[in-house]
Amino acid sequence: MNYLKSFTVSRFLFLFLLFAFLKASAEEAQILTPSAPTIAASSYILQDYNTGKVLAENNADTKLAPASLTKILTVYVVFNEIKNNHLKLEDKVTISQNAWKTEGSKMFVQVNDQVKVEDLLKGVVIQSGNDASVALAEHVAGNEATFAELMNQHAARLGMVNSHFQNSDGLPSNEHYTTARDLAILTTALIKEFPEFYPWFSQKEFTYNKITQQNRNMLLSRDESVDGVKTGHTEEAGYCLVASALRDGMRLISVVMGTESMNARANENQTLLNYGFRFFESHRLYEGKKAIQEARIWKGDIENLPLGLAEDLYVTIPRRQYKDLKATVNVDKQIIAPIKAGDKLGSVTVSLKEEILATKNLVALKTVEKGGIFRRLYDSLLMMIRKSNG
Repeated sequence: MNYLKSFTVSRFLFLFLLFAFLKASAEEAQILTPSAPTIAASSYILQDYNTGKVLAENNADTKLAPASLTKILTVYVVFNEIKNNHLKLEDKVTISQNAWKTEGSKMFVQVNDQVKVEDLLKGVVIQSGNDASVALAEHVAGNEATFAELMNQHAARLGMVNSHFQNSDGLPSNEHYTTARDLAILTTALIKEFPEFYPWFSQKEFTYNKITQQNRNMLLSRDESVDGVKTGHTEEAGYCLVASALRDGMRLISVVMGTESMNARANENQTLLNYGFRFFESHRLYEGKKAIQEARIWKGDIENLPLGLAEDLYVTIPRRQYKDLKATVNVDKQIIAPIKAGDKLGSVTVSLKEEILATKNLVALKTVEKGGIFRRLYDSLLMMIRKSNG
């Protein structure tokens, strides 16, 4: 009897310990996602480049003086002029007295110098030259005031709803402000729209007129995954930095405004980037313009129509939760020709544990014309039969 009792107790203890071990193992397998770290800055934001998901933020919509972060928009406007064939990299710009005498950081161009647009752009991006910024603004628009109008038009188009610019260099001026969120929007657009120019933002130094200056973005030397973007500083703005980093296919953008030193702005951005990469991951679930499935199309010159998404679909999720993602594809019940490529014919919804992460239109990937008369009559008959059968 005692033996049987002892055996029962031992068995119960074994099962209890086994259950505790399995529970602990399961808990250990799940990585916790802590709150974002506290950042010593007036304003900041951290977001995923591909999805726009915000991973950390504080005062992200507070209007602040941007200092030389302004120059991200300055070069964005010039890049657009090049893209639209209004300007060429090899075009020569005559340096005015006004550009030459601009205060603050300089590229050290001289009055009446003939400087290539490409060199001036690198002088802005790498050396943060105020003189180069003004020279480009005057060349593109005639004067800075008109160039500022272009800046504000592009900002409005991009959805930078809390920004207003009055100059190209970021020197203090009344009603010249932006926000951390708006700068993240701008940086995302710049990287996406101008991949051929973006590598300039990772260049650590640039030499013009035998004067070599270092890029002030300290993270370029500290972290090999960081490849941009721009620093800024005035007494009013404090020390600011927009940084972007790419690790294992995931790109993050961090914006920190109003820190107390050059070292602080680098450290605070590094803290945000490390947090984002440590606790989150980004996945491309569907490639744009690739067929996800085919749908029956009625009365067309073909029977099956490939459906997909207009662009890539990415999601940002806490680490180790990829297996819990669920994608639902809904296709319109009755698709009748003619159909144009790009027409919305359904949707794709991605969720994680009941939370909807993304919903995108399912579109036709090719144009389908009406079929011949016999095809249309035949399909009409089939549709009637299907309808009568419920």
